[in-house]
Amino acid sequence: MNSEAPNLLVSILPLVVILPLVVLMIVSGWKIFVKAGQPGWACIIPIYNLYIWLKMAGRPGWWLLLYLIPVVNFVIAILVAIDIGKAFAKSTGFIVLMILLPIIAFPILAFGDAVYTKPAGA
Repeated sequence: MNSEAPNLLVSILPLVVILPLVVLMIVSGWKIFVKAGQPGWACIIPIYNLYIWLKMAGRPGWWLLLYLIPVVNFVIAILVAIDIGKAFAKSTGFIVLMILLPIIAFPILAFGDAVYTKPAGA
């Protein structure tokens, strides 16, 4: 028996699992951006996508600098998720799902019937 076969399986299996999840999150992000009136391609550009998230949440662009500060970046990400959830008129439970399990919440937001309304701060 070839001892290389188990090693190959171990190295390919994560790719087979992770790649579809990455594609799902990119497609979901694209659709969410389009629903919010932003260019869909912006979701795949690092750092710029955070700026667009802030814009969608009605937060100032300078908050992008806060993402560079350890621990503060988690707080900012949670605040932005809350604002995005409110902008799509989602419940508190769904917003908690967005924060804890975005792999489930983002596709629901993207492919569901949620409608984006510009936040008050925007």
